[in-house]
Amino acid sequence: MKPKALIVATVSGFLPQFEMGNVRILQKFGYEVHYASNFKTPAYGQDNNRLYGTGIICHQIDFERSPFSLPAVVRAYRQMKKLLQKSDFSLIHCHTPMGGAIARIAAVQVEKKRNKTHCKVIYTAHGFHFYKGAPLFNWLLYYPAECLLARCTDMLITINLEDYRRAQHFCRDGRCLVEHVPGTGIDLEAYCLDKEARMRIRRKLGICENQVLLLSVGELNRNKNHQIILRALSARGRKEVLEDKDKSEDIYYIICGKGRGYFRLRRMILRYGLKDHVFLMGYQSNIGDFLSACDIFVLPSRREGLSRSLQEAMAASKPVIASDIRGNRELLGESPFRKLILPDDVAGFRKSIQYIGKKDLAREGKYNREKIKAYSKERVEAKMERIYRQVILQKGRSEK
Repeated sequence: MKPKALIVATVSGFLPQFEMGNVRILQKFGYEVHYASNFKTPAYGQDNNRLYGTGIICHQIDFERSPFSLPAVVRAYRQMKKLLQKSDFSLIHCHTPMGGAIARIAAVQVEKKRNKTHCKVIYTAHGFHFYKGAPLFNWLLYYPAECLLARCTDMLITINLEDYRRAQHFCRDGRCLVEHVPGTGIDLEAYCLDKEARMRIRRKLGICENQVLLLSVGELNRNKNHQIILRALSARGRKEVLEDKDKSEDIYYIICGKGRGYFRLRRMILRYGLKDHVFLMGYQSNIGDFLSACDIFVLPSRREGLSRSLQEAMAASKPVIASDIRGNRELLGESPFRKLILPDDVAGFRKSIQYIGKKDLAREGKYNREKIKAYSKERVEAKMERIYRQVILQKGRSEK
């Protein structure tokens, strides 16, 4: 019989969006790959059809993102524990905070009942909630929790260097190994300029070639902070920081994503008089086409681990304006073109948008394309293959 590997994520769209490379590696190693998630609330897409035909065996767990709904947490824990009791998994790879926490606790409880360690547990942190500049509440809640959960983990993977250094600190007793993997892997060839897509999207929206088009990609929520760009583009924002008001009329903004913040953003667009300049496009699977259509990529998030959308924009040779936060600083490095703005700095974003529009955009795009090669799919999958081999061969926690 094939050995079984279980991948765990809170929302079902996470695996097809970010982790298919890991699935291919596990299948190459001869594993039967299972996936535990909440398939009732798909994210990163409208449904779960991307999982069809992959050979992945799916299990419904009623995960919720919030840790404060105790009944939901207990229900998901019981479901996960039952799944681990009836299936003989030899490897569990967890992602996302709630799915990862519940799966790791359940794995330890099942191991105790069986009185042996036979299942290796990996957790990939796609951005700790505690970080430099995070609210004190995050440190008081999430930092102690992650320290305890590390004792239930054989390998902790971080995708940015700030998290890596912090994980090394609370995993220094050697129970949990720590590795840094640069993101989830970008297919560089998938993000080349498509002139036809550029013309098609601009023509559909009524945007001329000489007009500046901004693009943001991300869920419509407070953390992604799209509202700061609306404020920067508003008449008030123009009055505060812009001398050339006529120039501002040639700036357009696309937001690709869905979420609970849709109606709030819609109201802001109408209130600021931006209905002819800002377009809420909903979730889009063809982000490469929108990257071809845009001139500048904007990422104003308050928190990121290592933004996938920013990596895609860099692969598409786009100049970038981003918030000055962990992950963004790492990706853009010491770029001579780097424009990092504090997440609440309306004037800073507005000035950067105007400034970058007067620059030679091709030079910055070329730099970004070269920089993102270190985060390519080939490099990430090579490192993950080595990590899987290491975890499979290492001794379990109770044997150390």
